[in-house]
Amino acid sequence: MNSVLQTPAQSTITAGFRKRISSATVAVCTRDRPALLHKCLAAVSRLNPGPKQVLVIDNSEGNSDTRKVAHDYGARYVVEPVPGLCRARNRALAECETDIVVFIDDDIIPASNWLLQLLEPFSDEKTGATTGRVVTPEALVPDHHLRSRVLTNHDPHWFEIAAFGGLGLGANMAIRKRACAPESFFDERLGRGGPFEIGDESYAFASLLSKGYQIVYTPSAVVHHPPPTRSTIEREARNSFTYWLLLFSRFPRQRLTLIRFLIGSLCGKRLESHRDSQEPKKISSNSMVLKLTAALNGLRLFLSTPKPH
Repeated sequence: MNSVLQTPAQSTITAGFRKRISSATVAVCTRDRPALLHKCLAAVSRLNPGPKQVLVIDNSEGNSDTRKVAHDYGARYVVEPVPGLCRARNRALAECETDIVVFIDDDIIPASNWLLQLLEPFSDEKTGATTGRVVTPEALVPDHHLRSRVLTNHDPHWFEIAAFGGLGLGANMAIRKRACAPESFFDERLGRGGPFEIGDESYAFASLLSKGYQIVYTPSAVVHHPPPTRSTIEREARNSFTYWLLLFSRFPRQRLTLIRFLIGSLCGKRLESHRDSQEPKKISSNSMVLKLTAALNGLRLFLSTPKPH
């Protein structure tokens, strides 16, 4: 990785965390977007300090342009042909040789000190994951998003906060590998490319917290991201119901919380806790027909999708 000049203060900070950062892998999951990957890896190469390894997971049958970009930046290139972001992330966990795995999307541009900030909370062995701030061109960042937050399952609202987007995004997160089962940590029914298309990082965070780990939101760990694309209201509503069913089946102790969330979603009520994610969100429609249709379609999708092995 390339290095840049540092002030004495920066040099001191870097020396204190260099050992931790040198035991981290940055994993970039990508699919047929070599031009975006080039910009992402160029920014990763300017990190100060950089990770031990950069891993590119090509979530396709293999792409020669993607392979070339990865090799040009000294990244390890791995093909994961089964589509799905969670599938690619699980492959990254299985392939990496470091204790900490840092995930970013292929259209992310990290700040030069991003990795330093994101990994600092791992000095506490109770930290299972960290997230940072994702800045989009049109984003107006509320003040509460600029404050660090440490969440454990001792917080009475921990499940609501984690499961419904209150801990940041998977486009900017780090995971302690030994806190999870690498081959199945991310539920492969969730996220982009999966049948449920939603909630992948939120589900993972809730799982870590249920095991007793803490998760730290660190807004000083900044990455830049283009504006997200949105699907139709009908599709988002279906996905939200399907995700709710998954949570209801996998977290039986939280079923009362989930019932309250469902009622609030049907009534168009926002969660009291702030969220960085827009999914799964309240169903932004007053049409009861749309909501009932989405619920039936969500139930059908949930029942027809095989559980991951």
